[in-house]
Amino acid sequence: MNIKGVMPALITPFTHERRIDETGFRENIEYVVEHGVSGIVPCGTTGESATLTSEEHEQLIDIAIDASNVPVIAGTGSNNTEDAVRFTCYAADAGADAALLITPYYNKPNENGIIAHFEAIASAADMPLILYNIQSRTGINLEPELIAKLATIPGVIGVKEASGDLEQVSRVIELTQDMDFMVISGDDALTLPLMSLGGAGVISVVANIAPAQTVALADAILRSDYDEARRHHYKLAPLVRAMFIETNPIPVKTAASMLGLSGGPMRLPLAPMDAENEQKLHDALSAFGLL
Repeated sequence: MNIKGVMPALITPFTHERRIDETGFRENIEYVVEHGVSGIVPCGTTGESATLTSEEHEQLIDIAIDASNVPVIAGTGSNNTEDAVRFTCYAADAGADAALLITPYYNKPNENGIIAHFEAIASAADMPLILYNIQSRTGINLEPELIAKLATIPGVIGVKEASGDLEQVSRVIELTQDMDFMVISGDDALTLPLMSLGGAGVISVVANIAPAQTVALADAILRSDYDEARRHHYKLAPLVRAMFIETNPIPVKTAASMLGLSGGPMRLPLAPMDAENEQKLHDALSAFGLL
C-alpha cells in the first residue's frame, strides 16, 4: 500500500443529542472524495476518538468503508494495547485499507514497551499499520532511530509525523529511505516542507473544509512544481492557522457548521469556541473565499 496526497482526518459530526450523525458523516465523506482526496481517516484525534464508545468507533469505521471509494485508514490506536488490538482487528475484518495507531499516551512506556505494543498489534491484525507520532498529545516523541526499528515490524508501512521538527522528519526519511516505508505529514502548516523532503502526503485537518485547495497543494509538490506549491501554501496558511486557534477539532467543527457541512457540537470536555475566536475563524473563512 502506497498512498500519496491528501487524507482528511475526518471530523465526527454529532446530533444535538451528542449521537453520531450518520447522514452528516456520509455527506462529509462524499464532499471530500468529490474534491479529489486520496484517502480518508475516521476515528482519529480530529474525530474525537477519545470520547467515542467502542460501539461508535466500530460504527464509524463501518460507515466510512461503506461510503468511500478511496482508501480508508481507520484510527485504531489506544494507550491500552488490548483495545488497540481489538479495534485494529475489527478494522481489518471490516475491510479498512490500513490502520493509524497513536503512540500510547499517559502510560509513558519505555522503548521496549513501545516496540512490544506495536508488535502485538501487528501480529494480531493482518493489515498495513501507520504509526502516529505526536508528542503534544501523548507526552512521548518517537525518536528517528526508534521509528526505524518500528519500521522493521512486518505490516508497519509508515508514520504520520506531527512532531513539528523538520530535522527529525529528515532523519526519519534518511533512516528508512531503503525500506518500504512512507512518512506522512500530520501538520497542515508543514505539508510543503515535509513533502519536499520526501514525504508522501498529509493527513489533514483543513482538508475537511478546503479539500480541493489542499489537494492542489499536494499535487503540485508531487510533480515538483514548487512555485505553484508555494502559492497554494501561502494561500492556505491563514486558514490553517485558524484551524488551530483553539484545540483541534473545535475550530474545524465550527467551520464545518459555518459552511453548511455537518459539524455539530463537540463532546465534553471539549466546549464551543469563545465569541472572539469564533469571529476570527469566520473572518478567515471569508478571506479564503469559503463564505
